[in-house]
Amino acid sequence: MVAHDLAPSSSSGEPEADLALSGVGLDRLRPMLRDLRGAGVDELASMVEDRDCTLATRHAAGLLLGLLGDPRLAADAPVMLEVPAATVGIGLPADEVEAVTATWAHLGVQRDWIAKESPRHLVTIDAFRIAKYPVTQGHYLRFVVDQPRAERPTSWAHGVFPFGQDNQPVYTVSPEGADAYVDWLSDRTGRTFRLPTEAEWEYAASGGDGRQYPWGDSWEPSAANTAEAGPLTTTPVGIYPEGASPFGALDMAGNVEEYVSTSYVAYPGAGFVADDLVETHGTNYRVARGGSYARHGDLVRCSRRHGWFPSDHFAMGFRLAETVPSRLPDG
Repeated sequence: MVAHDLAPSSSSGEPEADLALSGVGLDRLRPMLRDLRGAGVDELASMVEDRDCTLATRHAAGLLLGLLGDPRLAADAPVMLEVPAATVGIGLPADEVEAVTATWAHLGVQRDWIAKESPRHLVTIDAFRIAKYPVTQGHYLRFVVDQPRAERPTSWAHGVFPFGQDNQPVYTVSPEGADAYVDWLSDRTGRTFRLPTEAEWEYAASGGDGRQYPWGDSWEPSAANTAEAGPLTTTPVGIYPEGASPFGALDMAGNVEEYVSTSYVAYPGAGFVADDLVETHGTNYRVARGGSYARHGDLVRCSRRHGWFPSDHFAMGFRLAETVPSRLPDG
């Protein structure tokens, strides 16, 4: 297997980014941080998702909001986007498996990993809502403060909240930790929050038109926080607006991988793929989608099916979905 020079292979067979080489781009960001020191939080918030601003400016604005408080991220009222009911194609056409494998073979991608996405098949999905952003560190902190016995992310060194990262996605939680957060928030707000199903996640990321990435069919390293061009650490949510999904969801490609509610099963007409995830977790493991800052562009493809490995380099987070209440007939 040939691996990217910033991503030596891990024991799982997936390329693994060398986090020691990141430097978080401080030399690039310092001038921007100085320039933005006098800006108010609303002005900073307007910059974070502004495509007319440079990525460095958006990143710097987001970092400052992580310290000052980010008005985009209300404590108990996550921004939710409407996704209409539809019957959509999910997965990768069988005749594209070889081509996709060949495209990413230089990173050690194996055919079995891509075959898990096949065949493309129709799924009928009811209307639902998807969160604009993944769940953040600040949101998860409120859960831990309210529920002291709740699981703490292993990325919190010594269990301590990472200061200044309130508006960056939480990661290195287990599927059970994500489920517990969703149950807590639903009880707290009286709303029907949950994790999206695997089909819902792919539909929300792609719009249901079969595109490879949330923004289209061409790989664009500047549109997502991945190992190709990113800082090799999490970034404030929303600073890659070029990577928005057709419904306006941000960070569905890169930053952190996102658990769904669905455990892996083979798609209709396909055989079960017993790859390294099965070796690690057995045949019943939770699917994750969307790739991360420590992974390459293959994992951010809308149809890519992945999962968790026992390493903090696997940045596992999650995003909320919400069931749309049924409307009673008039009269």
